[in-house]
Amino acid sequence: MEKFKSQINLIEIEIDKYINSLGDNSIYDSVKYFLKLPSKRVRPLFTLLTNALYNNDHSFAIPAALSNEMFHNFTLLHDDIMDSSKKRRGFDTVHEKWNVNQAILSGDSMLIMATKFLDFYDSKIQKDLLKLFNSTALEVCEGQQLDIEFENKIDIDFDDYIDMITKKTSVLIASSIKMGGIINELDQDELNCLYDIGLNLGIAFQIQDDYLDLFGDEKIIGKKVGLDVINNKKTALHHLFVNKASKTELSKYQDYILLKNNNEKVEKIKSLLSKNNTDKSLKNLVEGYSNKADSIIQNLNPEFDKRLNLILLSEFLLKRNY
Repeated sequence: MEKFKSQINLIEIEIDKYINSLGDNSIYDSVKYFLKLPSKRVRPLFTLLTNALYNNDHSFAIPAALSNEMFHNFTLLHDDIMDSSKKRRGFDTVHEKWNVNQAILSGDSMLIMATKFLDFYDSKIQKDLLKLFNSTALEVCEGQQLDIEFENKIDIDFDDYIDMITKKTSVLIASSIKMGGIINELDQDELNCLYDIGLNLGIAFQIQDDYLDLFGDEKIIGKKVGLDVINNKKTALHHLFVNKASKTELSKYQDYILLKNNNEKVEKIKSLLSKNNTDKSLKNLVEGYSNKADSIIQNLNPEFDKRLNLILLSEFLLKRNY
């Protein structure tokens, strides 16, 4: 991310300013803590880079960028509660460090803060931003609900999974990119292109996360590996495996799912998927969605040197190991 150091520094400075502006109520203690956890700042960075395609003033995009980042952190805070996660980016989750009630209230506060950032823009732009924000927020909630339901369903296919991750993860990346266009009052065709870039990158990003959850390095990703396996989540790895596995492999897989020892369960399923080359199939899938996004970026109106930053960030995220 060295290429984008100046933009990330700008985001961090503005987050610090906002943190320092918050009151003394103890509800803000956990908000400040969570916002200061290590982060790649992917969503606000996308907003800044998209704005830069059409406008050289980074500060103009900051409120929209912070709105996306604040909403993203709200979803993470509540996800940690629902998943009973003890760690986030290598640090205690808010409900572990404080308690569940504080975590819920902090998350609710962050959702409200996210909308207030959009007050910066004039009424027409603000109306379009809020329309996108609200539809995105609702889709994220729908995606989270589907994710919960899928844990106990056996008739989930790959299309169902893609629909779920599109809503849970992809639409927020798409929204972050599109907001950079909305604030510059682009025509609808260009805005649609920006949104489609985000959808494809978001799907690729989540599928890459599925890979890292099982095949990543725990010290690098900052959380216990194999949580999706432990929670019996039907991720991209699951679907790719069951679609190509032999009857013998499927039988082993079903046996491993029932194992009570979580460490043994994770290691056996990881080994089975690796021998089946499911990890390589997943990498090919990530590349496919990435290529779709790249082809749309190439067709955007701005000259290539401006589009290049968007391409470089996309490539970095989809080749990351954390």
